[in-house]
Amino acid sequence: MLCEECGKSQATVHIERIVNGRKMTMHLCRDCAQRSGLMTLGVLFQPSFSINSLMSAFLGSQLETMPSTGPGIEGPRCPVCGMSYRDFARAGRLGCARCYEVFEDRLEPLLRRIHGSDTHVGKAPVGTGERARIRRELEDLRKQLSRAVSQEAYEEAARIRDKIKEFEAQLGGNPA
Repeated sequence: MLCEECGKSQATVHIERIVNGRKMTMHLCRDCAQRSGLMTLGVLFQPSFSINSLMSAFLGSQLETMPSTGPGIEGPRCPVCGMSYRDFARAGRLGCARCYEVFEDRLEPLLRRIHGSDTHVGKAPVGTGERARIRRELEDLRKQLSRAVSQEAYEEAARIRDKIKEFEAQLGGNPA
């Protein structure tokens, strides 16, 4: 498909916009898309576009509000790989699995903002989805039960306990 703007080059950028309830689609070549100013996230036009560069661009605004580097200013570092949160914001990826624990307080709001949740649900093979959903629900309910008991909200805890029993019955007495 040729670019709708110049009519010469191959259209590689496809932009969909909704204006007054109507969906409008534009097919542009790279040069016309850049000239139009519709694409402001420059990372999309890098030849080696990756999710890491997208994350780095997304976190770029956070870097501006973080204090400059210096001894002790970068905050905690991962004891396994030595990465700081500033390093993560620059690179767009974490250094190792332990980084998730070290930077948990900063990653949770970020994940909620990106995904709408901080819990990964993923996809399940056909036929196992319902059982997996029930197991996740059971896990959530057990956490809620623990909170309710610790807050001495015993009526709420009893209601949650009853829900747990219902879900366990659905799993056929095998909640694991």
